[in-house]
Amino acid sequence: MANGASDGKQPIRHVYGPRSLASLLPPIVRPALKARSPAAAQVLADWPSLVGPTLAAMAAPRRMSGGTLTLAANGPAALELQHLLPQLIARINGALGCALVERVRFVQQDPAAGTPPAAARDPEPAPVAVALPDGALHDALARLGGRIAGRSHG
Repeated sequence: MANGASDGKQPIRHVYGPRSLASLLPPIVRPALKARSPAAAQVLADWPSLVGPTLAAMAAPRRMSGGTLTLAANGPAALELQHLLPQLIARINGALGCALVERVRFVQQDPAAGTPPAAARDPEPAPVAVALPDGALHDALARLGGRIAGRSHG
């Protein structure tokens, strides 16, 4: 009776020796995973790779809760994304392997936050010197090169 076995409850077992890390983590990690599911965290972390660079530049994920993904976007981008919602939801759910996103809600993007930095442009390739014999092809390529150079610098 002194150990509590007669009242139907099992005695509490304390282990004071070395324990595996796997036995220590559940009570620590459980509150964090209740706040945000791993799949929702993946949507927020992998946004550019899930939707592509073009859509990622138009909107940024803010929250994922109860099947609703909240995106921050400016007015014109939100309108354009509204038309792409079925494809966007299918792309996200397909990448995650489950139907996590059911709805999308848009909020106005904070103008003070600015837009995400645009992808850096590839540097202009260095011109390649090719020796062409004089003739019609040489003249046509010279005119084309002059027009392209005038358009990019002027």
